[in-house]
Amino acid sequence: MLEPLGEHVLLPFILQLLLLLLVARLLGQFMRRLGQPSVVGELGAGLILGPSLFGRVAPELAGFVFPSGEVESSLILGVAQLGVLLLLLTTGFETDLPLLRRLGRTAVTTSAASLLFPLAAGYAIALALPEAFVGPEGGPVTFALFISVAVSISALAVSGRILTEMDLMRRDIGQIIVGVAMANELVGWVLLGLLTGIVLGGGINVASLLVTVGSLAVFLVATLTLGQRLVDRTLRGLLASGSGATGAVTATVLFALAAAAITQAIGVEAALGAFVAGIVLGRSRYQSEEAKETLELVTRTVFAPIFFATAGIFVDIGALATPRRLLWLVSLLAVAVAAKFIGSYLGTRWGGRDHETAIAMGVGLNARGTLEIVLATIALSLGVFNVVSYSTVVLVAVISALATPTLLRAALHRVVPETAEAERLEREDVLSSSVIASVDRALVPTRGGANSELAAQALDLVLQPEASVTVLTVHSPDHPDSECVCEQALDSAAVHLGDHPVERRRAVADDPAAAVLKEAGLGYGLLTLGMTEGFRDSKELSPTLRDLLAKSQVPVLLVRHGTQDGRKPPEYRRLTVPATGTRLARAAEEIASTLASRTGAILDLVHVVPRPDRDPHEEHANAGSRSFATNPSRDPGRSEDPAPASTRSGLDAPVGELPTAQGLLAKAMARVGRFGVDAEGHISQGVSPYQGVQQVADSASSDAIVLGAQVRSLEGQPFLGHGTEYLLEHAKQTVLVVVFPSNEETT
Repeated sequence: MLEPLGEHVLLPFILQLLLLLLVARLLGQFMRRLGQPSVVGELGAGLILGPSLFGRVAPELAGFVFPSGEVESSLILGVAQLGVLLLLLTTGFETDLPLLRRLGRTAVTTSAASLLFPLAAGYAIALALPEAFVGPEGGPVTFALFISVAVSISALAVSGRILTEMDLMRRDIGQIIVGVAMANELVGWVLLGLLTGIVLGGGINVASLLVTVGSLAVFLVATLTLGQRLVDRTLRGLLASGSGATGAVTATVLFALAAAAITQAIGVEAALGAFVAGIVLGRSRYQSEEAKETLELVTRTVFAPIFFATAGIFVDIGALATPRRLLWLVSLLAVAVAAKFIGSYLGTRWGGRDHETAIAMGVGLNARGTLEIVLATIALSLGVFNVVSYSTVVLVAVISALATPTLLRAALHRVVPETAEAERLEREDVLSSSVIASVDRALVPTRGGANSELAAQALDLVLQPEASVTVLTVHSPDHPDSECVCEQALDSAAVHLGDHPVERRRAVADDPAAAVLKEAGLGYGLLTLGMTEGFRDSKELSPTLRDLLAKSQVPVLLVRHGTQDGRKPPEYRRLTVPATGTRLARAAEEIASTLASRTGAILDLVHVVPRPDRDPHEEHANAGSRSFATNPSRDPGRSEDPAPASTRSGLDAPVGELPTAQGLLAKAMARVGRFGVDAEGHISQGVSPYQGVQQVADSASSDAIVLGAQVRSLEGQPFLGHGTEYLLEHAKQTVLVVVFPSNEETT
């Protein structure tokens, strides 16, 4: 029968948590202010609270707070182990396996050389270490293997934090460092798991080793394939049920614990299972960003500091306070740093990079941390390490992590971005506040036909290449499956989506709009709709499209066929875009620029100034309140005295308006110019802005007009603005409108 913890156990445990978290967070923030990784301060907290300082200054109080009893120690170690699992889970979130493939030759050569050189050097020096460093259960070979792995692995978490704080993650060198550190950690966790299995198995047993390796391989393959499907299905179900981030957090932790239990059961370290689970959970397209951020926040602010500080409380610097042991500490540190630097430098050079980049790589990959601490902790618990070797390995990790930022800054001063890298960084700056670039999943509802095909074609051109698309068709439950043309409808849209990953989905529902909205709520960033032709005559939206526009919580890309080319897909040789400077207009500029960059089209940017002899709002006031039901006799673009056709900047316009118009147009030209597209600017006069846009589109023989709009409610109907509705009804060109939900900020 379980007995409750007594005060003599519970009070020290609470005090341990209090002191470890408080000191770790304070020192971590202090190190951040000094430009160092917070992990250095967190490790330092353990050194302060451990036998190195606290135990010597106040031994009785230290003995009360950190008793040496098995039960008392196991409590804080249990929390620290949970911290390890959560830390590796969140590290897995940030692990991008395709990144290694994209980095190519440099990543492969640097990964191999940066591991092999320090593994060999670490093994050699470990064999020379005195017996005083070897734990009671450590044989010469197993001890040397643990040491060689400990000095060889770059810390992804530490490297990533350093690069983020130095604003280097988007640089080529930052991507290579992260990619190589990722490969290092993957290999390191596998080696650690194998070493743990060897020790627990009583030595190097070939049969047992093969079983462990085979079991690990099966686990990895199953988790990355079947496990990915299970994760996707579970998270999708939670989204559909409306459980939100709370359900996703619970499911994420449960998956991580299950994976950790499996790896522990097959004889490798539980942390490896949590890490692999993090990769799978982070890759899921149904993962809640809020859930990930919540777990990362809790881990970063509570569990990780406690883990790192707990690692430090077992370090006794006093145990190294002899000339011989200090000499071995310095020797091990020198070998670890030199071997890592040489291996990384040579690997980078073999990968085709220049001398300066290779030096920076050698410095950047010398950051150690998480894995070394985990390895040292496991080795100490297994008896392979003792306090002396444990303290030595932890100090090597702390010193290398502390030195890396300063040395890396110095090394990077001579690394100049190549032309291709500079152009990539420029493009990423353009896309950093993008409406479309942030979309990694888009939804295309379809019933087949030219409108859906046009929508899919437009979406293919504006989405980033790696974004995935779900094509959805909905049919009534009364409609027999034998008569359903769902597959043909799905195929007709999917064929226009190029190389984007495409998922086909069928839904059965009486209310098509509700089914589409339910699917759109499962983490999509964009809903793309093709408008039917009938609304031009009826001046009314279909009930389904009306409901989708009114209720969608994600932006909608609304695409309407032009009349000048019938139902033939446009070639997008020339695009017309309003230039007003609002976020709605900037979103339209972005979509048009993306289209132009991929089709070679020319952009016509139009800024319209009011005619001096007419009130520019007069016609809008007379138009009445309508939703896609413009009365032709009152439409805002119709005038008895047509406005003059537009010209380039410098048109005869009202004196007070021209400088403002020219300024807005110049800014718009600069924004689209960053996409590398050809553009022409126009200042036009008209009764309404959209009259001028239409005139420029007609005179320039434009293939499409691209607009931005926001849904508003007018007499209970979705309303996009008189000008937008007029162009949707009357423009000869294809019209693309990016429509923001009514609750989204667009100023």
